[in-house]
Amino acid sequence: MTSTAEGDSGFSFGWINTALIKSGKVLPHINAFGGEERLWIGPEGGQYSIFFSKGKSFVYDNWQTPAFLDTTPFHLISSTDTSALFGNDIATENYSGTSFKFRIEREVTLLSDKEIKKQTSIDVAGLKCVAYRSGNKIINKGDIAWRKETGLLSIWMLGMFNPSPAIIITIPVKPGDDKLIGPKVNDTYFGKISSDRLKVSGNQIFFKADGKSRGKIGIPPLRATGVMGSYDSENKILTLLICRLPEGKTDYVNSAWQIQENPFSGDALNSYNDGPLADGSQMGPFYELETSSPAADLKPGESLSHIQFTLHLTGDLNKLDEISRKVLGVSLHEISNAF
Repeated sequence: MTSTAEGDSGFSFGWINTALIKSGKVLPHINAFGGEERLWIGPEGGQYSIFFSKGKSFVYDNWQTPAFLDTTPFHLISSTDTSALFGNDIATENYSGTSFKFRIEREVTLLSDKEIKKQTSIDVAGLKCVAYRSGNKIINKGDIAWRKETGLLSIWMLGMFNPSPAIIITIPVKPGDDKLIGPKVNDTYFGKISSDRLKVSGNQIFFKADGKSRGKIGIPPLRATGVMGSYDSENKILTLLICRLPEGKTDYVNSAWQIQENPFSGDALNSYNDGPLADGSQMGPFYELETSSPAADLKPGESLSHIQFTLHLTGDLNKLDEISRKVLGVSLHEISNAF
């Protein structure tokens, strides 16, 4: 649910809804317990949604997070001092009435400095750091192949972090023609985002993560590098998310809350900044770094894996800057002064 680079007294990176957990209540629609890396299954909206029942309109009152993503426990399969493997068998139905039987297996592994360098090529020597690898797998346990014509599922990872006025998210994107590989950034999820909160500079996306204005952005699969991050200039914390995206895959589920003309035109990477709703209430505040697998067109017995690495680094600013330039392609100064 959370991690720290400096032991029990260190800064807690993950956003946790302690009030909800303490209450012991189970809420309608969603139980937002928080957690700096949580697993969902897409799509959320559209004709192949698993969050809306068949025939229901796409409004909040009809939106329901499936219990297997919300309140049903996973089973602990095995664990060591640095890893834990969980699993669960699931049956569900999408908005179009297609039934799915599948298994989710998820392994989280804490990484040593040596393993960080081996698996990500990042040298964190001399820095305070916590990093983990997340391996997530979905297995078709039914007797029917999953097809685009009746809907596909995807693995959807959402990291929830504590916001601050000093945090700016940065996402490098691949260059190219918008008509061929899509826009550099999609900001139409909850309405256009103002230029004082979202900025495109060359092949770099900057997005404020202050938890004060609700907005979401997405990066199309042919634009995504599989890398994103944030920098908290007040607490001097660099957060990196590195995801192994398969080359050439363009079918990603579309989670828009509407019947869709192209239900496989979704984004590969997303980021969300929480903020007050129209009635003044707010779930967080938090911000999210999100990744998705491609749509899983699996035959019976086949599986799809989605692997990512999360790193939080603090300490020597010159070393942090060197890593930021190498991984994100931009300096800490450029991130801090983007707006």
